[in-house]
Amino acid sequence: MLQAMLAGVASIKAQQTRMNIIGNNLANVNTTAFKGGRVTFQDMIAQTIRGASRPTEYSGGTNPIQYGLGVLVAGTDVNNEQGSLAATNRPSDLAIQGNGFFLVSNSSRIGYTRDGAFDLDAEGILVQRSTGERLVGWAADDDGGVNTQNPLSPTSYISIPLGSLNAVQATTRATVTGNLNAEATGTDTWDVVMTVYDSLGGSHDIRVQFKNRLAPPAAGAPAGATASWEWEAFEGTTSIGSSATAGNEPLYFDANGARLNSTIMGGITLPAAGGAMAQAISLDFSGISQLKAESNVTPSSQNGYPPGSLQGYSIGPDGVVTGLFTNGLTRSLGQIAMAVFSNPAGLERTGNNLWRQTDNSGIPLTGAPRSGGRGSINAGFLEQSNVDISNEFTDLIVTQRGFQANTKVVSTVDEMLQDLINMKR
Repeated sequence: MLQAMLAGVASIKAQQTRMNIIGNNLANVNTTAFKGGRVTFQDMIAQTIRGASRPTEYSGGTNPIQYGLGVLVAGTDVNNEQGSLAATNRPSDLAIQGNGFFLVSNSSRIGYTRDGAFDLDAEGILVQRSTGERLVGWAADDDGGVNTQNPLSPTSYISIPLGSLNAVQATTRATVTGNLNAEATGTDTWDVVMTVYDSLGGSHDIRVQFKNRLAPPAAGAPAGATASWEWEAFEGTTSIGSSATAGNEPLYFDANGARLNSTIMGGITLPAAGGAMAQAISLDFSGISQLKAESNVTPSSQNGYPPGSLQGYSIGPDGVVTGLFTNGLTRSLGQIAMAVFSNPAGLERTGNNLWRQTDNSGIPLTGAPRSGGRGSINAGFLEQSNVDISNEFTDLIVTQRGFQANTKVVSTVDEMLQDLINMKR
């Protein structure tokens, strides 16, 4: 009977442990990216009264006689299933869809979390609002390039200094499109004026003049050419490049009005001025035709920008943080890192929605989102707890009944022992 009492006591302790886990799950039903846990039980060692025997010529075999001694907590594990995503419309709120963990740092160690409730601190660094842990990733270089092969450290942060980061982009390419009149005479000209930018963001008005139409063109024209136009670019009255400059050529057209040039580009050089260095600019003439219609060649695009300050940012599914500047320029500021583990259930909770690596979790495999089995990042969303309230309430009832049943075992054995003691009377 004492064995029954001890088995009941062991089960009561096990049910208490299970109740603790259920209570923690329900307490965190609204915790961002919380992963619910569960308890598994195993039977305690059994006392063998008689071992099994094999069949003989005259009798069959017999089974062992054993008495179980109770139950033990085999372990606790974590449900790492995806939680649902809730829209917050905050650009700094991030949710992982799929496998992986954010890397966060307190400057001395790196922790792992699914909680993407980040915000910008006074230094423009993405931090967890509740703990101040900084989000780890790769910073971009001055040209917006990100090298995800660079090693990460607890001080690898992405800075988003709104209002204080300035950016400029010098013009390296400009495009003009339209039509040059196929009935123009050799003295007819057409001027195109466009604005380009130097290395310091200074604006320059460039005038490109198309002139000296020849039909047929001069010697040296490609086969099939029926007409040619020369061109020359000016800043003010200063010539900065023309079809006669080395590496350039006139515009050649065939009988269908299509371009025949071996290259679609023309090169000009913006002179150094005001502290800005000389700037080479390619002119794209591929969109120009020669038809019997009025000349109408206009600038269509150029890739330069005047100075502008950082006014916003966006985060893509691949974790790339793109800065939005007041001059219309967009440039990468960095890329968020993500880690996956061969056994994420082996991670250890450290509180504050953080996990740490253990011997059984495997090493963190760090890389860019949407690569190597890592999930994608959804900006403006937060992952919700994956605790299922209906399941937890069901487990709550079952655990309560198990607890009650085993208290009945203890109380019943106590009554039986009391009856034995009373036999002496």
